[in-house]
Amino acid sequence: MSAMSTSPAAALTESDIEAHRPALTGYCYRMLGSPFEAEDAVQDTVLRAWRSRDRFEGRSSLKSWLYRIATNVCLDHLDGRKRRATPMDLGPAKVAELANLNVLPDDAWIEPIPDTLVSQDPDPADAAVRSETIRLAFVAALQQLPARQRAALILCEVLHWKAAEAAELLETSVAAINSALQRARDTLAAGADASAVRVADLDAPDQAFLVRYVDAFERYDMDALCSLIREDATQSMPPYDLWLSGRDDILKWWVGPGNGCRDSRVVPTVTANGSPAFGQYKPAASGHGHEPWALQVIELQAGRIGQLTFFLNTQTLFPLFGLPLTFAG
Repeated sequence: MSAMSTSPAAALTESDIEAHRPALTGYCYRMLGSPFEAEDAVQDTVLRAWRSRDRFEGRSSLKSWLYRIATNVCLDHLDGRKRRATPMDLGPAKVAELANLNVLPDDAWIEPIPDTLVSQDPDPADAAVRSETIRLAFVAALQQLPARQRAALILCEVLHWKAAEAAELLETSVAAINSALQRARDTLAAGADASAVRVADLDAPDQAFLVRYVDAFERYDMDALCSLIREDATQSMPPYDLWLSGRDDILKWWVGPGNGCRDSRVVPTVTANGSPAFGQYKPAASGHGHEPWALQVIELQAGRIGQLTFFLNTQTLFPLFGLPLTFAG
C-alpha cells in the first residue's frame, strides 16, 4: 500500500456525516414518534460517529454504519418505555363534552414533524414516498410494533434495504428479519388507511378548498364548515385523550366547549407529516390580539376534510414549524 494512501476513517469528514442528517431524522422519527426525540437521537448518532470515526474501516458504507449507530441509539431510548400513540389508539370516541377531557403527558403522544426536517430530496417522486411514510396514522401504526420489528420494517419497507442488510445491522438472521416483516405487515395492514391525500398530490381545487376552509374557520361559519367536512370525519386534540367521531360531534364541540376558537386567525405553515398544516391563534384572554392555540394538521379524503388533529403544545411546536408565539392581528 502506498504511503500516500488514506484510510476510510482519515478521509471521513464532518460534512460527510452531516449529509445524512435529514434521512436519519426521518428514520429516528419513525422509530420514536417525536421530532424532538428524533433530533436528539440524530445528534447523539452524529456525535458518536464522529468520536468513533477511527473505527470506520470502510467495509460497509458510511450510510450503513450511521444507521447501525442510530438504530442502537433508538433501541436504547425505547427500552422499557411506553409507546407513543394517538387518541384514537387509546379507546373509543366520546361525547363532545368538557367532562370527557383528560390530559396525558406530552410523551404519551405522537408529535407532528415538518416535512422539511426529514427530506431535502429535490426529486418530487422520492419526496412523495417519504412524506407518505411519515403520515401520522403510519407512524402511529409503527409504534404498535416491538422496537426491533419496527426497525426491520422501516429499513426494509421504507428505506428499501435488503433483508440481509437489515439482518446484519440488527445482528440477527435473514429468516428472523423476514418473520418480523411478516408480523409487522400484518399489524400495519389491520389499521391501514390509504385514502388520505398527500400534499404532493394536492391540485388546484384542493388548494382552493383549503383557502375556503381557512376563510370558513376564521368566520366560524358552521354551515360552510359543514359542507367542507366529511360526515365520518374525526377530530383529536393532544394532549387530551378525547377524540370525536363524526361531523355532527365535531361541530357540536366547536359551538359548545370549543367556542373560544371563534374569531381565531389561521396561518398556513410548512407541511406536517405529508399533510397541510396551519397555526391557529385564538383571541387572547386579555382581549387584545391573539395567542397561539393549536397546530392544525388537516387530512383530505375524497375532496373533503377527513381528519383534523389539533396539537395544543404550541410552546414547542410553533417554533419548530416557524410560527411566532405572538400574533397581533
